Amino acid sequence: MTAGLATGIGVVGDPAPAGAASQQQLEKLRNEIDSTRSKVEGKKRRERVLVSDVRRYSDRIDGLQGRIDVLQRQQAAVQADLDVSQAALTRTQGDLRSERARLVRLRARLEESRRVLAARLVELYQADKPDLVSVVVSANGFSDLVERGEFLARIGAQDRRVVQAVRSAKTEAVATEKRLAALERGQRATNERIEARKDEVVQVKGQLVGARSTISEARASRKTLLKSVRGDRKDLESHLDGIEKEESKIQAKLSGMPSGGGSVKKGSGALDYPANGTFTSPFGYRWGRLHGGIDIAVPVGTPVHASASGTVRIAGWVGGYGNYICIDHGGSLSTCYGHNSRLGVSVGQKVTKGQVIAASGNTGNSTGPHIHFETRVNGVQRDPMGYL
Repeated sequence: MTAGLATGIGVVGDPAPAGAASQQQLEKLRNEIDSTRSKVEGKKRRERVLVSDVRRYSDRIDGLQGRIDVLQRQQAAVQADLDVSQAALTRTQGDLRSERARLVRLRARLEESRRVLAARLVELYQADKPDLVSVVVSANGFSDLVERGEFLARIGAQDRRVVQAVRSAKTEAVATEKRLAALERGQRATNERIEARKDEVVQVKGQLVGARSTISEARASRKTLLKSVRGDRKDLESHLDGIEKEESKIQAKLSGMPSGGGSVKKGSGALDYPANGTFTSPFGYRWGRLHGGIDIAVPVGTPVHASASGTVRIAGWVGGYGNYICIDHGGSLSTCYGHNSRLGVSVGQKVTKGQVIAASGNTGNSTGPHIHFETRVNGVQRDPMGYL
């Protein structure tokens, strides 16, 4: 099958003159290409660092968020405890109010009982009962008097009931005061515990939220810088693509390869072109390295044809070649096809000349959609133009 290669890349600027001027322009472009490639690699390294920073900050944010979530659940549990404690505190405060009101009533009863008993003692004294008078006189105050058994034994039943009422009121008042003191202590302890737990939750949560905010700001800053670096890198790559195409044009002109304004004719060799397309780079040394084939620019998905019949020896991903196929044609000759988007054959498969073996692409180390086509003799790369 005979397939011509259309050419469609014009020389940037005025056409370079043949000879020394073109060679000087070529050297200048190669220096610029080397410099631009170095800048692109520098941007890529910076990108990798920034991507690593963003990922690291994201991991830290996720970790902090996890701790905040745990604390949030703890805060909910604390709040539930606080609600229970607050309910108990409310009940305690109600009990306190009730006990204080009751104490006021008891003290009033005590005062009334004392008044009644005092009046009764006056009556007994005026009744001139010497035994009872001697007990009253020897007592150390009213409280001591009502506690004396001999006093109770010498007064009547009615008077004893009055005294018992005074004793009961006094005992109850004392007990109530003790209960009130215990309730007040409990209330203070509850309040202190509630405030301590509140403060702890608020403090820890505030620290975590503050740390998350700081790291989020740092991540946002890295993302902004990453966006800028990526933009610079893409601009450099676009510029690099343009000057590489110009370099290929000049190289093709110097080497005698058609570089524009016509179709490439099939050579005298036995191989067919793998596809119709545009020459973008010839075989030969570039930037101190051998470019071991020719590049044919075609849209992604263009059918790639076997240049001759043979057996597939390689069909898969091979480093910078991306999706790569090599076919053994016998007689130590093989052809190879790089940067494919899809492969249509497998290792060991027999193929015929012109058979579609792949779809072209931009995989591996590629600056744009094209077919990298190689011819090898005993594994050594040769200029394909001598076989086409």
